[in-house]
Amino acid sequence: MNNSPQVLVLAGQRAGVADPLCEAFNVTYKVETQLIGKPMIKWVAEALDAAELKRPFIVSGYPALSEGWSIAASGDGPADSALLALKDASFPCLMTTGDHPLLTADILRFFIEASQKTGADFCVGLADEQTIQSAYPETKRTYLRFSDTAVSGCNLFYIANSQGLAALEFWREAQHLRKKPLQLARKVGIGLGIRYAAGRLSISQAFDEAGKKIGIKASPVLLPYAEAAIDVDKVSDHDVVEKILLSRFNS
Repeated sequence: MNNSPQVLVLAGQRAGVADPLCEAFNVTYKVETQLIGKPMIKWVAEALDAAELKRPFIVSGYPALSEGWSIAASGDGPADSALLALKDASFPCLMTTGDHPLLTADILRFFIEASQKTGADFCVGLADEQTIQSAYPETKRTYLRFSDTAVSGCNLFYIANSQGLAALEFWREAQHLRKKPLQLARKVGIGLGIRYAAGRLSISQAFDEAGKKIGIKASPVLLPYAEAAIDVDKVSDHDVVEKILLSRFNS
């Protein structure tokens, strides 16, 4: 595609933490979990290629790829891994994960083009609850409930320039405070947290104010694809995703 961004695929897993998919399917790395006879990360790579995104792709935390990939070490969590991988990268950059086998060229193109139109430094791909539940009522997702919509993350991020890395820096610091709610609330902004809890914070307000706090323009990108919000974190996800992939072949 024209103006193809650099691609980063996060494929690591936390050291010392047993991954349920590794245990269930007897694989060393979660992204090696097979779906219809193909590792998850291969499905991701095929979608990236179908969208005509330029190689080499950067992969963080998974050393078993070679041709067409640039291998980067993983850090302590996804934000740290991303910052390490993007230290010398070019921009813009599309970031996704290796456990997202339902990605398609259409999803990727839509997200990239919509992100570019926002003019933001950092964009986050999201799908709303109605889109997801109307297509796949059996899937269980975690939703952020704003005053105007409820959304689930799609593991898609667009970093337009080096200023956008400030969002990853903020994410990294917030991760370390996840067990210290008072400190986390102060970092995010207590007023913002109170308005969210009271159901008085819209999605655009949340991104506008969070962006101002870290000195960038941040924007949500709502995707009209339910599949964009379905990754594979557990065995039940694996079963749902495999059925969806099989239905694509049978349609």
